[in-house]
Amino acid sequence: MTGTVLGIETSCDETAAAVVRAGADICSSVISSQVDLHAGYGGVVPELAGRAHLEVLTAVVAEALARSGLDGARPPVLDAVAATVGPGLMGSLLVGASGAKALSMAWGVPFVGVNHLEGHLFAALLEHRRLAWPLAVLLVSGGHSILVCMEGPGRYRRLGATLDDAAGEAFDKVARFLGLGYPGGPAIERAAAGGDPAAFDFPRPLLDDGLDLSFSGLKTAVVRAVRSRPEARDEDVAASFQQAVVDVLVAKVCRGALAVGAGGICLAGGVAANGPLREATSAAGAELGIPVYLPSRAMCTDNAAMIAAAGWWQLEHLGPSPLDTACDPALALPFVS
Repeated sequence: MTGTVLGIETSCDETAAAVVRAGADICSSVISSQVDLHAGYGGVVPELAGRAHLEVLTAVVAEALARSGLDGARPPVLDAVAATVGPGLMGSLLVGASGAKALSMAWGVPFVGVNHLEGHLFAALLEHRRLAWPLAVLLVSGGHSILVCMEGPGRYRRLGATLDDAAGEAFDKVARFLGLGYPGGPAIERAAAGGDPAAFDFPRPLLDDGLDLSFSGLKTAVVRAVRSRPEARDEDVAASFQQAVVDVLVAKVCRGALAVGAGGICLAGGVAANGPLREATSAAGAELGIPVYLPSRAMCTDNAAMIAAAGWWQLEHLGPSPLDTACDPALALPFVS
């Protein structure tokens, strides 16, 4: 199946646009980051994020079209415009979805509303063409930690999820407590590179218990440890905390893969860009004899190529979305069971 889709992603603090052909060939991918805007606040400020999306969206879309070579025709030769409609920050979602709907009407092409989490599940498919289904996918980001059995595009079973804090949220909170900066994931990884992962024996919550996740207690353990040992090096704390998170995540995705007889293991979401997590997952998969498919770091963080890919599949199999499709900050993955 062919088809060229413009994807737009504005669910949080990245303004992104991309052009993807046939759900797999990335013609362009442009991302405008708001990290510097929010760094002084230690986290994303929703109102500022929405305003920033509004200021740069037109330019980001124009650049994506130019890089793909589609800006020579008016209107561009597209088969659809896809945009994230949830989950995410309401103000941010509205900017991207409204812009996509306007382009859809102006160019006379279908609009497709895409689930941001489903987009992350398509990230690995953009760079790995031959996959053996089902896949055990660990989707870990700032707001979500979900273990999914992906039986194929559009068919997902929930295996486990966080009972409290998501992994990325724990990274952000620990980084903020240690004064390492924002965003927390990269800040922790940078500090941990100079630390001893065995300096602190932090707990591994639910390590040997089922497929659900929990990181709130680990975060609290870090705070208590630092307060009891104020002389401790931030690098050692960061390394020990990161190792605890990695141990839990790898154990869960491997257990899930074995439970469903997975033909492969995938990581998805921003936390999937973490180097030690990627290395440990690859090593565990090799030990189990299960292929591990890792998206590039650029495809782990929020981007519009994954939205375009998911939008292309949705258009081909489910058809376009109504123009009155509403944004939903709490939109859940469409599990089949």
